[in-house]
Amino acid sequence: MPEAYAFSTIPAKILLPIDFSPSSHTALEQATVLAQHFHAEVHLVNVIPEGANVADEKKQAEERFAVSEAGLTAKGIKATASVEVENDVAGCILDVIEREHIDLLVVSTHGLTGWHPLVFGSIAEKLVRLVHIPLLLIRTEKPESTAKVSSGRLMEWW
Repeated sequence: MPEAYAFSTIPAKILLPIDFSPSSHTALEQATVLAQHFHAEVHLVNVIPEGANVADEKKQAEERFAVSEAGLTAKGIKATASVEVENDVAGCILDVIEREHIDLLVVSTHGLTGWHPLVFGSIAEKLVRLVHIPLLLIRTEKPESTAKVSSGRLMEWW
């Protein structure tokens, strides 16, 4: 194996799309382990659909990301975050991959999308088909409810 190819397989920057579900929390834990192992940066992204209460949703996401970034920094991981406003979540994630020069995408299989995947297909499925960088798909069990969890274990990260 050529040396240049072997080096390029080590991720320097990991992207983690977050919807603040238990599933994305599991993906955050896995991304943290990978970032520590490879001494990589982590970029968190939350995509808010257009037409939602964008100002409130964005403020809430930024507050949660501040907690996540502090937790990652405490573990010695350089972390950044962005909140995007876009209806095409998969397309937005692909744009972030290009803009932020991402080497590895970590995504969970079940988030807070409700009925949307039944009609349009899941975000994870779209990303598996479209992404051109290594992808780690964290398979999690389908949640019993699509309601956002406001307390409990998740609060350690957001």
